[in-house]
Amino acid sequence: MEHFDIDIAPLEIERKFLIAYPDTEKLKAMPDYRCVQIEQSYLQASDDFVGGRVRRIVDGDAIRYVYTYKMKLSDVTRREYEREITEEEYHDLLRRRIPGTITIEKNRHSFSYGGLTYELDVYSFWEDRATLEAEVESEDTHIPIPPCVTLIKEVTHDRRYNNSQLSHNKGIIE
Repeated sequence: MEHFDIDIAPLEIERKFLIAYPDTEKLKAMPDYRCVQIEQSYLQASDDFVGGRVRRIVDGDAIRYVYTYKMKLSDVTRREYEREITEEEYHDLLRRRIPGTITIEKNRHSFSYGGLTYELDVYSFWEDRATLEAEVESEDTHIPIPPCVTLIKEVTHDRRYNNSQLSHNKGIIE
């Protein structure tokens, strides 16, 4: 893995919501709708490696592999370094998966509403809920909740709903 300067990586400002399990037919009717399948694994840091995550993303017939490292600045804002990798790099990096964690499997439904792009993740381990994220320009941006979802609560500040935590506790939240 090449060296990168996380201090100059782009900012990612996101808010996250726990929602009731969605009606996917309603989602498909939303503007700019698309759905991809994601397998996401978290990597163990070492003296010569910063950690991060790898993803296998299936979009129709296309498969992409992506390495990402994020540095938390606040509950809402992170610096995010990301690059596409080869399938071979992906499998090499998977050997660094954090012991005892699961690979997160989810369908990501993306769509537009109220001037924002939303990512709604339906996880393989939940049958009654999902998460909804919106990437915004500033931490105090108002997030309109799309009519195709039922909001349970905002979980931006609840670490238990971070995908990295879900990989550790296998989707179980106490």
